[in-house]
Amino acid sequence: MRNLKLILSYDGSEFAGWQVQPGDATVQGTLASAIGRVTGEKVLPQGSGRTDAGVHALAQVVTFVTESSVPTMNFVKALNDVLPASVRVLEVTEAAADFHARHSARAKTYRYRIYRAAICPPFLARYVWHYPYPLDEPAIVRAAELVEGERDFTSFAAVDPERGRQGVPVSNLRRIFSSSWDRRGEEFVYTVRGSGFLHHMVRNLVGTFILVGKETLQPEDLTRILEARNRSAAGATALASGLYLVNVEY
Repeated sequence: MRNLKLILSYDGSEFAGWQVQPGDATVQGTLASAIGRVTGEKVLPQGSGRTDAGVHALAQVVTFVTESSVPTMNFVKALNDVLPASVRVLEVTEAAADFHARHSARAKTYRYRIYRAAICPPFLARYVWHYPYPLDEPAIVRAAELVEGERDFTSFAAVDPERGRQGVPVSNLRRIFSSSWDRRGEEFVYTVRGSGFLHHMVRNLVGTFILVGKETLQPEDLTRILEARNRSAAGATALASGLYLVNVEY
């Protein structure tokens, strides 16, 4: 048996997220089907995390166990030959038997892109959140720094029915190593690196930062919202189209 590690990039626009769902096109289901065509095996590849419908990935990490003897370089070509153009396998390597894409992860980086110009090019519309309205961007920059460190992110977590199913207590404590916004031409881009992220956490953070930019909230309110540990204290969930899983560290 071989434990293979894949680096996967995908456009999430037309998928109902990562996780297999009956009757819906998902990244996990699409990849499982492609692996089956190449190896003749029925496997369920495991990702480093579940991206939501419409969310993209530059370097999602995936593992699966196979009895196939196909060389790793040939796996890249064979899988890309049968996968849709919206999903590309960038790399396949052999991993240790105990390596797992999700359980072994130590940190992840996400990026969120907001397009600020008055008119969004149609070729960008699926990959950004178009927000041409006035924003106090320096205030948003200050607010982002306040979520760094180990904190309880309950206020920024959507209800996740998959968590706690085994009766094991769950914690909403996460460590954010860096949280920053920067201007890149017409785009205002958020980059956050952390030990892990809760369901919708990054999008809920972005939605709250927008309230700071609109001056509905002050940067210092982020501390109060964190301490509230109540989802209703934070802002609305930002659109999925602007979010990217950038990197997973092990």
